[in-house]
Amino acid sequence: MADPEGTAEGPLVGAVVQGTNSTRFLVFCAKTAELVSFHKVELAQECPQEGWVEQDPKGILQSVYECIEKTCEKLGEPNRIKAIGISNQRETTVVWDKFSGEPLYNAILWLDLRTQNTVQTLGRRIPGNNNFVRSKTGLPLSTNFSAVKLRWLMDNVEEVQSAIEEERAFFGTVDSWLIWNLTGGANGGVHCTDVTNASRTMLFNIHTLAWDKQLCNFFEIPMHILPSACSSSEIYGLIKGGALDGVPISGCLGDQSAALVGQMCFEEGQAKNTYGTGCFLLCNTGQKCVFSEHGLLTTVGYKLGKEKPVFYALEGSVAIAGALVRWFKDNLGIIKAPEEIDVLATKAGTSYGCYFVPAFAGLYAPYWESSARGILCGLTQFTNKNHIAFAALEAVCFQTREIVDAMNHDYGTPLTHLRADGGMTKSNVLMQLQADILHIPVLKSCMPETTALGAALAAGAAEGVNVWSLKPDELTPLEVEEIEPQIQVEDSNARFSTWKKAVQKSMGWVTPPLPEGGDGSVFSSLPLGFFIVSSMIMLIGARYAMSL
Repeated sequence: MADPEGTAEGPLVGAVVQGTNSTRFLVFCAKTAELVSFHKVELAQECPQEGWVEQDPKGILQSVYECIEKTCEKLGEPNRIKAIGISNQRETTVVWDKFSGEPLYNAILWLDLRTQNTVQTLGRRIPGNNNFVRSKTGLPLSTNFSAVKLRWLMDNVEEVQSAIEEERAFFGTVDSWLIWNLTGGANGGVHCTDVTNASRTMLFNIHTLAWDKQLCNFFEIPMHILPSACSSSEIYGLIKGGALDGVPISGCLGDQSAALVGQMCFEEGQAKNTYGTGCFLLCNTGQKCVFSEHGLLTTVGYKLGKEKPVFYALEGSVAIAGALVRWFKDNLGIIKAPEEIDVLATKAGTSYGCYFVPAFAGLYAPYWESSARGILCGLTQFTNKNHIAFAALEAVCFQTREIVDAMNHDYGTPLTHLRADGGMTKSNVLMQLQADILHIPVLKSCMPETTALGAALAAGAAEGVNVWSLKPDELTPLEVEEIEPQIQVEDSNARFSTWKKAVQKSMGWVTPPLPEGGDGSVFSSLPLGFFIVSSMIMLIGARYAMSL
């Protein structure tokens, strides 16, 4: 429960949450984990060409400074803050001059599409068209990840080329840029990242937990520009200047890993799903890498200390979740505000045999079918907007079940419950439908700031800070609302079976171009355009996810 007046007693821990559309700084009570104070700054993106998405690195940094200072002003007692953690948009790429501190180009965002040709060229170079990249990184060779963005900068920006040749360039994801600047920048700043962010670059070997020389040679990226790869919970350095001068930065996690930690999914087999524009579902697979046969990603979940073991995760995503509600509002004009879809769905109480497949950009796992397009099936004269609204919410849940079924198959042990967070969890209809369709309990977090909490937990538990324990038996569990299935498993399976029939009918609507090259993994059957369109959908809906 939030404590906006800052009355909580005892030590505090802060968390920077640097996202695509905004930056926030939040402060939690170390004793109760309640939110004490926060400040938020909206961020703009620049789109100099179609498909290009950039941000000013100095603007990102300034937004962090502003959020910290404003929050400390509200708090009035910044000396109570004992540590801060950082959670950030993953894969976004920054290159800067380590002597002047000046960025050498704008930050290229995770969903930027300019590297299409780079990916195709690299795909043709993979030895024997095998699993070279995926086997080391758990990732497909695609436009999303940092290595291809860095390769593009080296090939196209003369200032970056010169700085690398003269050994004055540093590369990093947003966390590295922030930590380096906050700890002094050109005057002794620490150039580091954590293993969760490193694992999204395509340069990091998730088995050895180190930058991989063979991968760096493949992408022709010199290793001297890379940050040191640390655990997700240790003291990286002390803040220099401002209201938090001398406070250690001691937690760092990519945003989805931070949400996994914030949801306290510390046990093998625990999973969380974040319902926003799309859905990001991560399952803790313990201390072993599980490689998917259904197009899921294998990634580093967290490593909470230098001497602590690494925990891995399977990650799956649904492209269209909250974006579907926005489509109802903006494209069809059926609703004027997101919450109205719940009102319509409640009036119906059922889809009345109507099924909605929102394959606006093809289908994700387990189909990976880019020829699919969105369809409505089972319409009758009785069907009205209420039934379609119900079917839309049901579609989000069916898509999540597709991911859960893929995880159950790949991981081998079925999930017994699913933890849920994100803006769409405000929909009671959606949460009940999800429990019914999965036929397992859904644990809806009563703490909306799970990503920030995860970064704060990592920071507060670091050796040398020690205001929090991350031992599962010593943690106070997050307050959750447990939603139990209300239908029989036979009914759940029957509805899902009909959904899968509808999915089959959605396929084959377009003939996509064939990809050039590939990494030999399940992803190599996907046209590059599939990653492109899905990234654009997430960009279009990103602001909406924050308003849900």
